[in-house]
Amino acid sequence: MAGDDLLGDGDAEQEADVERARIAHELIAGVRGLPPSDVPDALCRSCVALLPSAAGLSVSVLADGSDMGVVLFASDDVAARLAEIQYTLGEGPCREAVRLRAPVFGTDLTRAAERRRWPLFSVQAARAGVEAVFSLPLMGAGSALGTLDLYRETPGALRRDDTRTALLVADAVTLAVIALDHASPDPHAVVTWLAGAESDREEVHQATGMIMVQLGVSASEALLRLRARAFAQGRTSTEIARAVIDRRVDLRDD
Repeated sequence: MAGDDLLGDGDAEQEADVERARIAHELIAGVRGLPPSDVPDALCRSCVALLPSAAGLSVSVLADGSDMGVVLFASDDVAARLAEIQYTLGEGPCREAVRLRAPVFGTDLTRAAERRRWPLFSVQAARAGVEAVFSLPLMGAGSALGTLDLYRETPGALRRDDTRTALLVADAVTLAVIALDHASPDPHAVVTWLAGAESDREEVHQATGMIMVQLGVSASEALLRLRARAFAQGRTSTEIARAVIDRRVDLRDD
């Protein structure tokens, strides 16, 4: 679907610009002056207030051009798990939104068509009581640096006004990320206050390195093995990574 069509043209486009600026101001004002550890929660609260039609939401950021997403914030455990399992499984609306650089909506995950589209993700979403998901890319300098993901417990499309607001919030979150990272010369860089969340990604990298040594395989094969174990046990990649690092899991036993 095209965001420009929803935002309109002419007077409507000017109104959208005003609303986009207002939302960006609210998000940036909500985090200004806070220590890095408090920024994600504050940004999350602002997004939740702006998007009351969603049962929950999360924002994930891709770091260093990797396909491994870092969950910057999530409004609840369900939203956090929905984001994490998509990177664990390698499929889902947020992965498509990044690849297509366009919004991807799954309005009824119980339908056969959407189960075929995301066979693994739709099963996991159903177990979490989720029947509709909406993923919007955070676009910066021509590439997606992450996604804003919404979920609802009942099927159905977002209303036009809700979709419009979600698109503007995604734009504003992108602006907030870039504005807060004003010291970085790289527009694709993860903002400095992502340091805490980045530790989870480092755990996955550390565990991947350990698996490479243990099994004598490439980095991609080691990551695939880690994700496979996570999926088989109904856990996330980060959970398995921590277990590997702590020597509680040894993939040589597979």
